[in-house]
Amino acid sequence: MDFSKLKRTSIYDRKSLVEADKSPKPPSSPSSFNDFWEALPGYLKVNDLRKLVDAILSARDKKKPVLYMMGAHSIKVGLSNWIIEAMKRGFITAMAMNGACIIHDFEMSLSGATSEDVAESLMDGSFGMTRETGETLNTWIKEAAKNDRGLGNYVGEKIDSSDFEYKDLSLLGNAYALGIPVTVHLALGTDVIHHHPEASGEALGKTSMKDFHKICEVVSEIGDGGVVMNIGSNVVLPEVFLKALTVARNLEGSIHNFTTSNFDMIQHYRPNTNVVKRPIIGGGEGFTFTGHHEIMLPLLWMAVFEKEVNQKNIL
Repeated sequence: MDFSKLKRTSIYDRKSLVEADKSPKPPSSPSSFNDFWEALPGYLKVNDLRKLVDAILSARDKKKPVLYMMGAHSIKVGLSNWIIEAMKRGFITAMAMNGACIIHDFEMSLSGATSEDVAESLMDGSFGMTRETGETLNTWIKEAAKNDRGLGNYVGEKIDSSDFEYKDLSLLGNAYALGIPVTVHLALGTDVIHHHPEASGEALGKTSMKDFHKICEVVSEIGDGGVVMNIGSNVVLPEVFLKALTVARNLEGSIHNFTTSNFDMIQHYRPNTNVVKRPIIGGGEGFTFTGHHEIMLPLLWMAVFEKEVNQKNIL
């Protein structure tokens, strides 16, 4: 082949995907978070994260739900205060948890410590045998069932009204005090409180089913500007959300044009399919973010907090 006959183009005429003005310089030191945020390159996940920040701020302004669905890892890596601050500022209006969350939230609020060394305690059969955790939570859950209460709401009330030394760190307690609905979605046999003698399958099922009804109510309001975030739950909450969405659409009609996102250290089929992709067919946007929670979530919330302050200053 005669390469001298190749038809070539000019870089000045060609469409290019990377441009100099999207490659900002690092801010000078010392600098502010806003300097850092503005200096991030305007590509790919940076743009997605900026869109999510805007969607969260917009949802609050429109009084639309921001549903924060989470596994327990966020609590175990010290992010409770970040999440509580987002609740207090109105950027989380509803929370959905798996069963592990109430265990770590309870233990942290009671003693200021949580998370066993599973490998070590599994060897002698002591894993999950903490008396205070199993005895107290199961007693509260049976009380909640007796009083026809949801699991998340009742445990939150009990922590909020307790004299626990570290209750200010409780997501459940703070949510109850702020009037934010918290739902807990169980898979029986997966959590360490299920193998304690105080456990009641009837109470666990009844209270968690009541919470499912509540999340359906929350999801029914996400259309036209709401936000749904899944944080590290790979199975339970993406499935719960999908069922809640179909119930809401079945009863209320069209629910579209909302934003979804999935934060995890490894991207999995189920949350990406059931949170990011399927629900927004017909209108909306979905984003995925891969990275460690203890880095990604403070980055997200600091961006939200800073943009809120900047908007107020402009006004």
